[in-house]
Amino acid sequence: MTQTSLLGWTFAAAAFLATLPDAAAAARKVDFNRDIRPILSDTCYACHGPDAKQRKAKLRLDVAEGALAKHAVVPRDLKKSELWARITTKDEKDLMPPPESNKKLKPEQIALLKQWIEEGANYQGHWSYIAPVKPTPPSIGNRQSATGNPIDSFIAARLAERKLS
Repeated sequence: MTQTSLLGWTFAAAAFLATLPDAAAAARKVDFNRDIRPILSDTCYACHGPDAKQRKAKLRLDVAEGALAKHAVVPRDLKKSELWARITTKDEKDLMPPPESNKKLKPEQIALLKQWIEEGANYQGHWSYIAPVKPTPPSIGNRQSATGNPIDSFIAARLAERKLS
């Protein structure tokens, strides 16, 4: 197998693993840009995002200042977080996103939002403004990667996390 085709397979495997349901998500710290921003963007930003003309209740969830000022998100306190109350209520007139929006949060998305609030509801700037940092390849125990490529360590660690071989 050529190095180019091996690299292609490596990226394909990494992309596939990223799409699998993450059973170990609770064991991993929530990252705003990876886990939370996509949820809020898909279900909340239409009414509570950067567009002032479309914004409802003068609430912005795309920036920490907006969410914290309105107590929509109270770091480490689910009971005081209005966002948590609104996404878990059984009352349809208070439920967010509203039923007429035809958007619905999945249980795993609700779990991620819960974990995010409990961990401190840390916001991050948009990923395009964050300087890339070279990650340290995870330790994969006594096993050596087949090619010695550091990417293999990331894939092996993710496979082990999901109890796949």
